[in-house]
Amino acid sequence: MPDKKTIAVTVADENGLSGQVHQHFGYAPYFLLVEVTDGKTGESRVIANPYAAQHQPGQVPEFIKSQGADVMISGGMGERAVQIFTNQGISVATGAMGTVQEAIDAYLSGSLRGWEACNHEHGEGEHHGNCH
Repeated sequence: MPDKKTIAVTVADENGLSGQVHQHFGYAPYFLLVEVTDGKTGESRVIANPYAAQHQPGQVPEFIKSQGADVMISGGMGERAVQIFTNQGISVATGAMGTVQEAIDAYLSGSLRGWEACNHEHGEGEHHGNCH
């Protein structure tokens, strides 16, 4: 039986696998979803984040779950979002940088695993504390 999963990645643009990983999970303008079978990337699609401008806790994880994701990769993510994903059976990996393809390759090779609380500076009007 093949090992098949759908990986979602926060992305800053609509450039597919060559797009740049977005560092702030909840405010990512787009997500890329890619089918991975036996460690090989297959079909991918970019979808807009309907909650990029404003969202309530849990809305973005629910949206990602509704897209069929098994894994969520991002630059940064707050603890509450990680807990929601974990409760839904979706694995989370943060600390991703570079292109979406580089982030997926790092995840598949095992060098990108787990998560750390977001601790970057926030601009005027942005949520403070842990990112989400």
